[in-house]
Amino acid sequence: MHIPDGYLSPQTAIPMIAVMVPVLGVAANKVKNDLKKKQIPILAAGAAFSFVIMMFNLPVPGGSSAHAVGAVLLAILLGPWAACLGVSVALIIQALVFGDGGILALGANCFNIAFVMSFAGYYTYKLIKGAADKLSGRGMAAAFIGGYVGLNIAALTTALMFGAQYHLFQAADGTPLYFMYSMKVAITAMMTEHLILAGPVEGLVTVIALWFVGQNYPALLSNGPKWIAANDKGVGSHV
Repeated sequence: MHIPDGYLSPQTAIPMIAVMVPVLGVAANKVKNDLKKKQIPILAAGAAFSFVIMMFNLPVPGGSSAHAVGAVLLAILLGPWAACLGVSVALIIQALVFGDGGILALGANCFNIAFVMSFAGYYTYKLIKGAADKLSGRGMAAAFIGGYVGLNIAALTTALMFGAQYHLFQAADGTPLYFMYSMKVAITAMMTEHLILAGPVEGLVTVIALWFVGQNYPALLSNGPKWIAANDKGVGSHV
């Protein structure tokens, strides 16, 4: 899902950076206020885990890639704001150090992969899990579906950005200036690989890692951020 430089117009890329700066500011403030000091290393480990698994990717026709992310797993453990921040840090390092994803496209990549996926996947997970235990059959099914849905919604928003470039930014002779394929082609190419390959992998990674954490570090499943604990007890709400 990483968008390289040159695939988005400045009219798209720069506003996405402007959107993500305050979003990451809110995320950092949430992490500072809601996470305990002993949970910060978990966030760092989660960001590192996301960094590593995003490096294993399959090429998508048109220039992007399909891969697992780990955002929903981190959201289940620490909340979607923490996941958004952790995955964004991983994306920034990948772009600046390894050239994976464009620098000008960082705002769009953080929006799609870190923000959209974390929140879409987390609330899908919460909706399906309900009051069930995280390690119950229903909890594990919710984790798989949350990972699967979160990844594919992020892939869809990426495809929509790609397709919009083709239709909105063309030279006088009709030649596309940025992304070279239509909305239909962009959505088909992105969604095929994510629905069939990357989505199930994301779901399995989420389930296996969550089970491993539950078996070896069960306290991590019960000592989430303050707003998660409040929601699990049926009081308070997340803003």
